[in-house]
Amino acid sequence: MALQQNGTASKMPEHNGETSSHRQAINGNGETNRDQADRFTFTSEPTLEDIRSMQAEFTDERNWNQFHQPRNLLLALVGEVGEVSELFQWRGEVAEGLPDWTEPEREHLAQELSDVLIYLVELAEKCHVDLPQAVLRKMALNRLKYPASKVHGSAKKYTEYKD
Repeated sequence: MALQQNGTASKMPEHNGETSSHRQAINGNGETNRDQADRFTFTSEPTLEDIRSMQAEFTDERNWNQFHQPRNLLLALVGEVGEVSELFQWRGEVAEGLPDWTEPEREHLAQELSDVLIYLVELAEKCHVDLPQAVLRKMALNRLKYPASKVHGSAKKYTEYKD
């Protein structure tokens, strides 16, 4: 993927918002699990490394590294999460896919979530955390703490389950 001067990708894959998976999972009773087959998916690009690289270039071009230290990035990240929260405030429960939201509201959410991701990736970079590998380790740990056979359909914390 080529990067432009402003830190954006010159070629972004199109995504129509539909799911790319047409496979249907079969549950233990032999029934089709439509949730997995109809699940929303992301495009494959840009990768987290692409995002890290674009942001690093953007920051370098502006001589902002002096301001982008871990503490400052964390505080900026928290601020951006607050901006996402404001978009949901006073709406009550919001249905998946945001069917009652206007296109400008969806775009505003996309921009704020992008800010959160950009700051998160930059914070991970400054702390030398390989985020994709950390996710793999964390998911493995979560599988041990929350075995599906024990926690299926429950929202309890792992410390509340009895063996």
